[in-house]
Amino acid sequence: MQKLLDSIVNECGDAWRGGRTATYIPELAKARRDAVGVALFDLSSGPAASGDLDYKFTMQSVSKIISLALALSVCGEEEVFSRVGMDPLADSFNSIMRLEMDAPHRPHNPLINSGAIVVLSMLPWERSEARFAAVADMAARMTGNQSISVNEAVFSSERDTAARNRSLAWFLKSVDNLEGDVNDILDTYFRQCSLEADCRDLAVLGATLAADGLNPLTDEQVVSRRVAEITRAIMATCGMYNGSGEFAVSVGIPAKSGVGGGISAAVRGRMGIGTCGPALDEKGNSVAGMRMLKRLSDELGLRAY
Repeated sequence: MQKLLDSIVNECGDAWRGGRTATYIPELAKARRDAVGVALFDLSSGPAASGDLDYKFTMQSVSKIISLALALSVCGEEEVFSRVGMDPLADSFNSIMRLEMDAPHRPHNPLINSGAIVVLSMLPWERSEARFAAVADMAARMTGNQSISVNEAVFSSERDTAARNRSLAWFLKSVDNLEGDVNDILDTYFRQCSLEADCRDLAVLGATLAADGLNPLTDEQVVSRRVAEITRAIMATCGMYNGSGEFAVSVGIPAKSGVGGGISAAVRGRMGIGTCGPALDEKGNSVAGMRMLKRLSDELGLRAY
């Protein structure tokens, strides 16, 4: 396995040249475009990794599978999906147009920005501090990394340039699909997206979902089998922004990407995979990460469909 991962990193190491870092959050624009790493946690044989393993990046939208798993665990699937849908969206992840046009103004899925904001608003903690503490605890348990924390520079940058997300939140509030204080909920959202990880953390996150909620690193049953099933299914249909359909055809693995350059993937009963590569395509997905996942899928026969 190590030889295969080394080969994939060498082969995909120049893929970053076909992408660019996110610029709408100024701090993300400073990321190393050429960073490339891949880690996996095989449920039978354990971890293996190659590339820029110590490179840290913020989870951004990868964190949405964590808050979704938390909300499903605390609120239940019926309540969660009464407020957000389960359908992929052809528009960009921060689009307001479809949300405004389609009654009853319910976000299409929990992995776009509007959906993730609604999911956070459903959590039973009233203040941002307690709400975020619950999200951070779930992140630590799903990744097996008790030291996971917020990158304060990215948090500040994200908070200060969040006009679109504020517009989404206030629109949701105006149609009675957002409970609580808007600014307080957004504070939790920005902190969640600014959680810092490496590709090994994302591999364990994926492995926890692949093992039906059992973290193979800590041996803790973090979420129920049903929560893991739902989360994987939403990743499969909605996890790669408006590139989810193409990714399902070309790679065939449930995965969630983030504009920080990370991707976490879950192959049920087999492994979790984490990749990093801050250079993104036009849809916000890591170009190196997607190429490495395709190679792994082809070489190891990982396609779920």
